[in-house]
Amino acid sequence: MRKDVRILLVGEPKVGKTSLIMSLVSEEFPDVVPYRAEEITIPADVTPERVPTHIVDYSEAEQTDEQLFQEISKANVICIVYSVNNKKSIEKVTSHWIPLITENTDKDSRVPLILVGNKSDLVEHSSMETILPIMNQYSEIETCVECSAKNLKNISELFYYAQKAVLHPTGPLYCPEKKDMKPLCVKALTRIFKVSDLDNDGILNDNELNFFQRTCFNTPLEPQALEDVKNVVRKNLNDGVCDNGLTLKGFLFLHTLFIQRGRHETTWTVLRRFGYDDDLELNQDYLFPPLKIPPDCTTELNHNAYLFLQSIFDKHDKDRDCALSPEELRDLFDVFPYMPWGPDVNNTVCTNDQGWITYQGYLSQWTLTTYLDVQRCLEYLGYLGYSIIAEQESQASGITVTRDKKIDLQKKQTQRSVFRCNVFGDIGSGKSGFLQAFLGRDLMRQKMIREEHRSYYAISTTYVYGQEKYLLLHEVFPDIDYLSDADMACDIVCLIYDVSNPYSFEYCAKVFKQYFMDSKTPCMMIAAKSDLPEIKQMYGCSPLEFCRRHKMPPPQSFTCNTAAAPSRDIYTKLATMAMYPHVSQADLKSSTFWLRASVGATVFAVLGFTMYRVLLKPR
Repeated sequence: MRKDVRILLVGEPKVGKTSLIMSLVSEEFPDVVPYRAEEITIPADVTPERVPTHIVDYSEAEQTDEQLFQEISKANVICIVYSVNNKKSIEKVTSHWIPLITENTDKDSRVPLILVGNKSDLVEHSSMETILPIMNQYSEIETCVECSAKNLKNISELFYYAQKAVLHPTGPLYCPEKKDMKPLCVKALTRIFKVSDLDNDGILNDNELNFFQRTCFNTPLEPQALEDVKNVVRKNLNDGVCDNGLTLKGFLFLHTLFIQRGRHETTWTVLRRFGYDDDLELNQDYLFPPLKIPPDCTTELNHNAYLFLQSIFDKHDKDRDCALSPEELRDLFDVFPYMPWGPDVNNTVCTNDQGWITYQGYLSQWTLTTYLDVQRCLEYLGYLGYSIIAEQESQASGITVTRDKKIDLQKKQTQRSVFRCNVFGDIGSGKSGFLQAFLGRDLMRQKMIREEHRSYYAISTTYVYGQEKYLLLHEVFPDIDYLSDADMACDIVCLIYDVSNPYSFEYCAKVFKQYFMDSKTPCMMIAAKSDLPEIKQMYGCSPLEFCRRHKMPPPQSFTCNTAAAPSRDIYTKLATMAMYPHVSQADLKSSTFWLRASVGATVFAVLGFTMYRVLLKPR
């Protein structure tokens, strides 16, 4: 909501603009009225909406047209004052003042107008018959008030309506001609309904309505008040209430009713609580709360954020198959202004046999987004209503910023859960196959992936000494001369060569020598396509000798051309090296070191899936 309101009073000379201001301030009619009142600021604590309000007078005798135009451009709301006993001043509203204001304001953001009929004490009749056709003609006119500066009639109401026209404008919400809410308002309220429908059954039950009421107005509804609200809807709509809960149609009807009865501040309170600005767009401050990320630190989701995302998955996994069908995924992202996940996501994370994103794959993609582009993650959590449903100050409270990697190295331990492995290799060396094998796909399944749906990332979980960790694999573009800082920034480097190509290893050796030989980043050599006959590499020394010279583990044989799902042992080794970069080469060569890590991985992988099944059963 705006931090202050600027009200400008205009109109013909002698209609009582200055008298209205002075009567408001002094609470009595002034004996002597100057040409123009000085600008007055009413403090927040004495206004109904708790917002400082500036009231500005205009005098044709004291101000130039240029000064008037400047004041019009600065005003949040303009009161056009006429005298109810002066027909000419009423005519000037449409012949002069409205066209003048229109010319000097931005067409895309019309300033709201209030028509003010002053000197009602001098006549016995009302001017409303003349004014109503004008109000119907100009949509920017919020309301009309008849008042008297002399006997103080409707003076405080006039300025309250003016303030309300700025803070709770009707224009963005409602179309008087159609007697219905505008499409943007319907769209915003539909999203709010879907976010508030915690079990996704299309109905707001009593618990959900009470949570909604508490969220927006800091107070629950009494049972009788809740029933009264539903009865109002029942009387007016056949399908507004279903199974004693409020449907989307009923929810939208209630807000239409609030607006039609002049209670649009109720609808605005709801809209603003859910992050909307005056143009019914989600506020940038809501979508992108401040989050400080120092250098060499990474971003991860914390426990609360994972719990929230699990509840969102559960809400949309209607058939309880631990995967999201295309329809379920579309339903989940229906509260977004666009579809955030493309077909490449299905080749970035684990899917089931039908190609649908599994529960694990869903959490993995959120983890990937948080790590690579935390601002986008904040935006996505904002669309889902994280701060509202999780009752947190903002989405930033769902993010953990890890400590500097240098401190982890010094202390020889880390609290991080996500580790990045950059995968290097020449064209055709098997990088893409290595990424897809991590997601459990053999060569036959990989051949079904369309080129335009290909992903250069793969992320899943693996276990290191019984701790579940995310390993993020990134396939780096093979042009060795154009490697960026992002290509270098990782926890472990994976160098892949094709054992059946005699020139494949040379690329890995060059990359290592040029970029990683003097770095503290651990490296591992992968001998890919090990199902094919091994050919001697055309390089000064063998891959095994190269690794020995540079104190790297020996090349690890790997193939994804298997009958069963490819082995995951190599990924556990990568995650372990990333987590313990300080471990000596002697330990890395030790079979017991890898055995301890991989046994933990197997046990916990089985346990993790079983636990999710158990958690689903009660639901």
